[in-house]
Amino acid sequence: MNFSFKGYISSYKEGEKDHSNEKKLSMVVGAWGGDGGSSWDDGSYSGVRGITIVYDRCIDWIRVVYDKNGKPVTGQKHGGVGGNKTAEVKLQYPEEILISVSGHYCPVVYGGSPVIRSLTFKSNRRTFGPFGVEEGTPFSLSMDGGRIVGFQGRSGWYLDAIGFHLSQTRSTKLFEKVQKKLQKIASMAISAPKDSEATPRMKKNQSMRQ
Repeated sequence: MNFSFKGYISSYKEGEKDHSNEKKLSMVVGAWGGDGGSSWDDGSYSGVRGITIVYDRCIDWIRVVYDKNGKPVTGQKHGGVGGNKTAEVKLQYPEEILISVSGHYCPVVYGGSPVIRSLTFKSNRRTFGPFGVEEGTPFSLSMDGGRIVGFQGRSGWYLDAIGFHLSQTRSTKLFEKVQKKLQKIASMAISAPKDSEATPRMKKNQSMRQ
């Protein structure tokens, strides 16, 4: 699993709070943003099914719907009560997974603590956003060979900071697909005529060439 990020990263650690039973490599990166509000951590799940964002001049609050072994689990709301625009990000999980999040952070008012001003989400199929105002310090996180399986950060009146749980999952379905393809190729090779099983006409053509 490879991942890249842009912007200041305040912490990096191995994942601890795991809500799924899958065998996977999990880690936590971030958070990006300010130090206002209180810290929160949704933990690590099988994947992300959907995200609700309420915003205006910044991201006022966020709520994530996760997947836990095939069942949806709605996380807590993180942020305040403001915002007059709502965005719903719905992924076609498990075929569609969240692989990248980017955005901006800076104070909304002069002298205030930085908050998350904008967010853009990218799956292996589509891009959602940007939501909010693209102003301030940019940050981005992208995955190669993995997925985002959890969110963490800080929040109070707004979404002050955001970070992520990353995972590389061993996909049983992918293994089964590859196995079926190999079996099909093997069966085609077995059904193909060998030299000893060539038809009389094929043998006659070969003798004429000689």
